[in-house]
Amino acid sequence: MRRHLSTWGLVLAVLAAALGAGGLWFSRAYLVGTGGSSEDAEASLLQFPAPPVPPRIAEDEDYDRCLGMLSSDPEGAKAFAEAWEATGGGSSAEHCGALAEIALGNAETGAEMLEHLAATAEAPEATRGMIYDQAAQAWMMANSPTRAYGASTMALALAPDNPDLLIDRAVAAASLERFREAITDLDRALEIEPRREDALVYRASSWRHLGEWVRAEEDIDEALSLDPDNANALLERGILRQRRGDLAGARADWQRAIELAPNTSTSDLAEQNLALLEMGPERR
Repeated sequence: MRRHLSTWGLVLAVLAAALGAGGLWFSRAYLVGTGGSSEDAEASLLQFPAPPVPPRIAEDEDYDRCLGMLSSDPEGAKAFAEAWEATGGGSSAEHCGALAEIALGNAETGAEMLEHLAATAEAPEATRGMIYDQAAQAWMMANSPTRAYGASTMALALAPDNPDLLIDRAVAAASLERFREAITDLDRALEIEPRREDALVYRASSWRHLGEWVRAEEDIDEALSLDPDNANALLERGILRQRRGDLAGARADWQRAIELAPNTSTSDLAEQNLALLEMGPERR
């Protein structure tokens, strides 16, 4: 699954069960085109990790049963949620129903349901903020970054110092080519959690799109100092190295990314970049 884009754009959004927590979250993958001359590698991938504990509306057996069906039987989860809501399931049933819609590929419907739930649920503000964030991720799945940005902003109004929410709004901003706004949110996320490798990689990519090569390289170097085996950081560093003519270094980074993350979108894009490199500038 591949597109040639000059800015961050959504190409893949995978619904994933959060094992052990009984809930659901979304992992996101974003394709970042290098832009610029034909000497650039074509694309890099930035993947945002799923938070370890998804938001929960309640603790009860029906909720656990419904959430547990999402990955294996989303149609069954939807039917269960609708019947449960009709008999007084309330916010828990609505939450599971929204996630079932997304699992069935109806991201826009699920996003609207999640936004309604976040606005009306009798739940702590932090939990409602995380539900708005789920809505933002669903809007990205529906290729609606403007709606995603709005939902992320609502989330941050409820939980302004949550680095995951700041990072997700940065994704939406970058998808709208608002890279400086993305950097502002990533700056704040890194103030709160300075060792967030993902935020460093995303900020590096934003700096690169703005032509701030030195700052991009500084962020990537810091990310790799925290984790030398961060495949996405290696993917991004390969682009930076290739851009300044270090083809051997770029090749080494992309080959290492493939070794670290085989059979993933990260390795797929690293392989594409290597193929473009081997073609030579006259073929790119």
